[in-house]
Amino acid sequence: MINNIRNFCIIAHIDHGKSTLADRMLELTGTIEKRRMKEQFLDQMDIERERGITIKLQPVCMEYKYKKEVGKEADSGKYILNLIDTPGHVDFSYEVSRSLAAVEGAVLLVDATQGIQAQTLANLYLAMDQNLTIIPVINKIDLPAADVEKTKNEILKLLGCQENEIIYASGKTGQGVEEVLQAVVERIPGPMTSSDSSGSQEEGAVVRQTEYNRQTSPSDKGGGQEGVLSALIFDSNYDEYRGVVAYIRVVNGGVKKGDKIYLLATRAKSEALDVGIFKPEYRSTGQLKTGEIGYIVTGFKEVDECRVGDTITGQKSADKIQPLKGYNEVKPMVFAGIFPREGSDFQELKEAMEKLKLNDAALTYEAERSEALGFGFRAGFLGLLHLEIFQERLRREYNLDLIVTIPSVAYKVFNKSGPEIIIRTPQKLPDPSEIERIEEPWVSLDIIVPKDYLGNIMELTRGKRGEYKNTEYLDKDRVILHYSIPMAAILTDFYDKIKSVSSGYASINYEFLDYRPAKVVKMDILVAEEPVEALATIVYQDEAFRRGKEIVKILKETLPKQLFVLKLQAAVGGKIVAAERLSAMRKDVTAKLYGGDVTRKRKLLEKQKKGKKKMLAAGKGSVEIPPETFVKILKR
Repeated sequence: MINNIRNFCIIAHIDHGKSTLADRMLELTGTIEKRRMKEQFLDQMDIERERGITIKLQPVCMEYKYKKEVGKEADSGKYILNLIDTPGHVDFSYEVSRSLAAVEGAVLLVDATQGIQAQTLANLYLAMDQNLTIIPVINKIDLPAADVEKTKNEILKLLGCQENEIIYASGKTGQGVEEVLQAVVERIPGPMTSSDSSGSQEEGAVVRQTEYNRQTSPSDKGGGQEGVLSALIFDSNYDEYRGVVAYIRVVNGGVKKGDKIYLLATRAKSEALDVGIFKPEYRSTGQLKTGEIGYIVTGFKEVDECRVGDTITGQKSADKIQPLKGYNEVKPMVFAGIFPREGSDFQELKEAMEKLKLNDAALTYEAERSEALGFGFRAGFLGLLHLEIFQERLRREYNLDLIVTIPSVAYKVFNKSGPEIIIRTPQKLPDPSEIERIEEPWVSLDIIVPKDYLGNIMELTRGKRGEYKNTEYLDKDRVILHYSIPMAAILTDFYDKIKSVSSGYASINYEFLDYRPAKVVKMDILVAEEPVEALATIVYQDEAFRRGKEIVKILKETLPKQLFVLKLQAAVGGKIVAAERLSAMRKDVTAKLYGGDVTRKRKLLEKQKKGKKKMLAAGKGSVEIPPETFVKILKR
């Protein structure tokens, strides 16, 4: 075991203070100079600071001078603490799972004012699946609304730990942060080496890490040998000048600047142009050893050559080791079309998506051609927030003007003749006469809420076609409701509504369950009697009128007026189910008149009226739909 290294991450529900606690750790360890310090230091993107949420995992290496006496001997000295700050929103849970695979322990952060929330449980279960050591911390104890005793009892019931194992802290004031760092040193085991695999085993992540190293142990048939490089890629980034930068956890052996490297999955070869650690910016050290977390500048220019979850080794030892356990394949839940507003920007969009894919392993996409929108991509996301953040990054970081179609889930379509197909876009839905049945994805939904709001939550989920399973009590005041519910039902406004009916106290988490039959139809949106492909959607048959009414109303409120009356319609199978009219913009054709008979004015107005009727009948003039219209429809 490597005694002076500790690898850990912070896991919590969104807005429970992970980034603030990380700020205090950076200050306490002197990793960041005071003059450089700012709030949410590890959140590198502007959009993260604006929204106050963490989107991307961010590693940082801290040096901590540990002085506490343990047992009979003083276990003082300098420790290397590798922290990975993780997101808390359910849409970015894949980032959390990748962070957990690179560490031996996790700080479970619980807000004293909110208690255990849905994503707290989800992230905790992910950590337990990885056999990580858990350090429970109650945060925000300085706030007047903090209920420390209640939160403590929830943690004791959940983890079954001892009361003295819980740490009380405040990321804002810095109270308890020293105790958290001491607990990281004392409770989380150091990384294992191959030579440790034959010795006695400790509980938790040590066993998991030993299993990793056994794959490179000489005693393992077909494996490698001690000292042979074996490193897991848990994240990556694209640098315009350096190429692909791989974020790695060295499981065995070591790597130096200039070493020849080999990726087992892609079989790509290169040279380590630079090697170093995160401070949190890149800090070149020239080498990384067993148990360390850092980066390798691979020099790859093609993003597909360096995949998250791949194993890096030396070119001479490629046939001596087995691949490390990577990550489960991500399952996108939401699909939307991404098209450049100008067709000439397609190549720029393609390159931008390739680079973001490297930085966002949960993103999936494939090329798509639309008759109306031209060439673009059909992209898959983990949720609506994931989609919203992705398109915002494309606009900000790559200056792209986009058209994003209304999101939908993936449906299974069983044809009367022919194999079943999976469609991710309304345009691919076959003719109704050819369809035997359609199945939609369902998710397992967990809702944590005070019992006073049980009635409101149950009424909302019933209206969203949810199927109640059972209720679990966290304590006498808070419960966990377990439901099965269609993914499409929680796709758009469910999160906002559940916060509204619970006065902001409810929290949710969901996971894919299975596919079940659904009565759905394709709904087209017509503007000036022309179908707008980007606004076509698949809706429940009995909700077509309400949904169509919502969309045409948003169009009426957001579309700019034209020189003619604009017809806004929602149609299902050629039948108009909802309609609105946007009145014409009236140009002052009489402004040039000054004096003369009134008949001159009437003549000009009559001519204008006839022109408007002619334009309306012929549908002349193309109507450009502004981006804010798409955004409003997405949020509804």
